[in-house]
Amino acid sequence: MSKNSESVASAVRAWFTGRLPQDWTTPGEPEVVVDREEITVLVTLPDPEPGDRSEAEQAEVVAGRVQRWREDTREQRIGIAREAEHRFGRKVAWGVRVAGRTELFTHLAVPVMTRLRQPERQVLDTLVEAGVARSRAHALAWCVRLVGQNTEEWLGDLRAAMERVEEVRRQGPGAA
Repeated sequence: MSKNSESVASAVRAWFTGRLPQDWTTPGEPEVVVDREEITVLVTLPDPEPGDRSEAEQAEVVAGRVQRWREDTREQRIGIAREAEHRFGRKVAWGVRVAGRTELFTHLAVPVMTRLRQPERQVLDTLVEAGVARSRAHALAWCVRLVGQNTEEWLGDLRAAMERVEEVRRQGPGAA
């Protein structure tokens, strides 16, 4: 992430931290993720008490809590999103984390153009033919999610290395 995009992300996080109602930020600050097109705000909800419920019943309690929060905050979220979209020029997506589950309510599906050679297309087609994906686009998204889940540490190292390269560039000859 470049210095400019990191400063934008930092400003967006700070704005949301100050803008969200205090009862939305208990038990902690929201997670705010920023890319070129979208800002995703993830609010952590308190976990429900386990009680004497089966695992299936507990899952339904969590689903109910998510749905209640989504409905109860809808109008406020829309207003805050409009302010943020005007201020930062990006769409806003919302989600919650509760009991180890993350659920996004609305988020963009942005088309990304790519050129694939036949072996890569065959991988996508195999996923479609096997019923894992509905289309090549869905198969490609599935592959990207899978890589992201299985290489989080490596991607973190790569991002840190890119930040270091940016820092060295700023210090190099001709740096203002």
